[in-house]
Amino acid sequence: MAEYALPKGYEPADVEDRWLRYWEENKTFTPDPASEKDPYSIVIPPPNVTGKLHMGHALNLTLQDILCRFYRQQGKNVLWVPGTDHAGIATQNVVEKSLAREGKTRDDVGREQFIERVWEWKEEYGNAILNQIRRMGASVDWTRTRFTMDEGLSRAVREVFVRLYEEGLIYKGNYIINWCPRCHTALADIEVEHKEIPGGLYEVRYPLADGSGDVVIATTRPETIPGDTAVAVHPDDERYTHLVGKKLVLPLLNREIPIIADPYVDREFGTACLKVTPAHDMNDFALGRKHNLETIQVIDDKGMMTEAAGPDFAGLDRFACREKILAMLEESGFLVARKEYAHSVGHCYRCNTAIEPYVSKQWFVSTAPLAKVARQAVADGRTKIYPSHWDKTYFEWLDNIRDWCISRQIWWGHRIPAWTCQECGRLIVAKEDPTSCPHCQSANLVQEEDVLDTWFSSALWPFSTLGWPDKTPELATFYPTSVLVTGFDILFFWVARMMMMGLHFMDEIPFDDVYIHALVRDAKGRKMSKSTGNVIDPLTTIDKFGTDAFRFTLTSFAAMGRDIKLAEDRIEGYRHFINKIWNAARFSLMHLDETTPALDPGTIRGLHHAWILNRLEEVKAEVKKAIEGYQFNEYAGTMYQFVWHEFCDWYLEMIKPELYGEDEEAKQKARGCLGHVLRETLILLHPVVPFVSQEIWSHMPGTDQENLAEALYPVSHPELANKEAAKQMAFLQQLVVAVRNIRSELGVEPAKKVNLLIKAEGDDSAFLLDHEQEIANLARLDSIRVAAEIEPPKGCATAVVQGHEIFVPLEGMVDFDAELARLSKELVKLTKELDRVTKKLSNKSFLDKAPRDVVAKEEAKAREFSQKREKLEGLQARLRDIIGE
Repeated sequence: MAEYALPKGYEPADVEDRWLRYWEENKTFTPDPASEKDPYSIVIPPPNVTGKLHMGHALNLTLQDILCRFYRQQGKNVLWVPGTDHAGIATQNVVEKSLAREGKTRDDVGREQFIERVWEWKEEYGNAILNQIRRMGASVDWTRTRFTMDEGLSRAVREVFVRLYEEGLIYKGNYIINWCPRCHTALADIEVEHKEIPGGLYEVRYPLADGSGDVVIATTRPETIPGDTAVAVHPDDERYTHLVGKKLVLPLLNREIPIIADPYVDREFGTACLKVTPAHDMNDFALGRKHNLETIQVIDDKGMMTEAAGPDFAGLDRFACREKILAMLEESGFLVARKEYAHSVGHCYRCNTAIEPYVSKQWFVSTAPLAKVARQAVADGRTKIYPSHWDKTYFEWLDNIRDWCISRQIWWGHRIPAWTCQECGRLIVAKEDPTSCPHCQSANLVQEEDVLDTWFSSALWPFSTLGWPDKTPELATFYPTSVLVTGFDILFFWVARMMMMGLHFMDEIPFDDVYIHALVRDAKGRKMSKSTGNVIDPLTTIDKFGTDAFRFTLTSFAAMGRDIKLAEDRIEGYRHFINKIWNAARFSLMHLDETTPALDPGTIRGLHHAWILNRLEEVKAEVKKAIEGYQFNEYAGTMYQFVWHEFCDWYLEMIKPELYGEDEEAKQKARGCLGHVLRETLILLHPVVPFVSQEIWSHMPGTDQENLAEALYPVSHPELANKEAAKQMAFLQQLVVAVRNIRSELGVEPAKKVNLLIKAEGDDSAFLLDHEQEIANLARLDSIRVAAEIEPPKGCATAVVQGHEIFVPLEGMVDFDAELARLSKELVKLTKELDRVTKKLSNKSFLDKAPRDVVAKEEAKAREFSQKREKLEGLQARLRDIIGE
């Protein structure tokens, strides 16, 4: 049997890459679109090509891989498409920094050479994230790896752009957008991160032009005063209705502006007089259009004041201008008050620069008709979101959606397929680069400089990766995809837009389900960040503990809708579980070979066999239900309980007398049952711990296939269900645990055997006598006596198990006086510690001044000491009861 033996210890580094290469060489994860199997498909949320594997990726990949491996076991034709996103702004920033180290800018090298540099960078570094995905054990089809800028996806992008333009759903127009002065590009609303910033609220006096008085406005952005073209008041605000239609003189600039009335004005904010700056505020822009106000651009695309701001301010940085304007307003008597005021300020999601509302000519997608259909698909249940509470967020965003600004003023990305004829001025939007103007035949055409928002190509991912716009076999078989597994942070960026595009161009939802997983935080519940210094690196973790231990840890804590608090000691704990699997298999394989018989349910004898087979049937059903319902933590919890606390702790212990005994028939039947349980357990474990399960599987005798990733899910065996065995085993386990607890708590040496007296009669008495040997082996007993009436001898510890009194005589086993003295001494010491901590927690100064985590540690100590004291007092009382004090 040596050929089936496992090495003494499991070494992940020796195993993982070998099986990855095996699966890839055997095209295990490359499905045939022509297969008659039911399809199951997932498209990977494409990480940025600039990216490095982080905890969010690791969790996301683990959950997707569990699903893919599980549904292969269900006999599905599974496709998991890998790929990366070109990440426009992020990638351009990386290459610009590289140029800066050479003392150059992108303008120095020009567009064409800059794009070449980006492609060179992508070819050199862009596959790093894919190699990291591979190390997670992801069972993706590497032959179908896609990139959002590859030829096929670029063609899909052009096709979509042109069709939407021809349908009137893409247009170009002057509009106010979010502008990043650092990245020099427009940002969509959802690319703006809002942060609470301490600042000021400034009250400024605007004189009436007729000299009859003034009004006071409140603003957080005095630098935009030169761009004001009106002051608005609420039409029902009696304080100001008499002023509507009058003119004000703009402080410092001496330009007249009107007072207008609009219900948009909040009568409770500030002075209830709103300065209107259409060029530099989203809401003011809408007011300006409504009231036909002039739009004056006083801040340019670099965040500098323009000539329109006046000679005192032109050329200043916007924040320097703020300080100068405030100083001049104060000096001139226009500044009425300054107040500290924290308010929300939008920042660029890439470079963290404060964004500037900016009016410019941009390309937009008209989203209202697309959003309506995407909303309905979730409302009527065609696509289900898990957890369901995200439905509300999804609906709210779509109900309040604005047109999507899709043009970006950068060079890396899909260049907008639009050309302007320099002769007749006509705009040409085309799938192929035109050589001449279709209107005047001029060849003098100039293409748009802007590229498309990265999320435009990402929105097509579920169908563009399958070959659309061509009608490919992959598209016919695998669209719509089965599920999207993603984080909540891109629910709007990506999920809603994929819904819009998929429904519009495929006339079908892009996925049946959306599973939104939570965040992976540190042990204290804080978000992981470099600045906090609490980042756990997945690759370092894999090197230290192995991929399977890491995956199992993430899965164990992946409760739906609940963030994961991750600490390295938890991963180490699950590394012990992987070792437990290995050691259990190693022991089992010592007793299995080619002569091991198949399980014969009709010849099963022995409670432990009937019980473990019944439990295995229950576990198969529980695992299937958990994974199908995206209850990943329940799947992991079920397997942990079954493998460690049932298979290892009980079954392997109870089977040893048969395996090492002289009864050959019993030994063969035990081997048959053991082989069956181990084989099916490995299949159940495989989706979450693919490497250790595959390595053990390759040593299993009697398996027709070497590749565990291709093994089907164990079929149900209703004939093995045995509730009576489960009930009887529960009684036996409780009895053994009760004796073990007595031994442990009262300090009986492990080598010493004790006697057991049990009050029982009838069927229970017969059961106990039938299983006397098993109970004796498991509880380390010298003898068992079962009777309806028992007079316990002096010095007995007692317990009650399912209504039956049990007695363990301890005379001569335990030095009661010494044990009582030890407990008394320990209680005195513990009480002092508890008093010290309690006094500290009663000190108001400590509670007010100490950091919250320090207080929490002291509170935890108090609970621990209190619980320990309660336990010791209970033991003390128990000992006194035993000796009759």
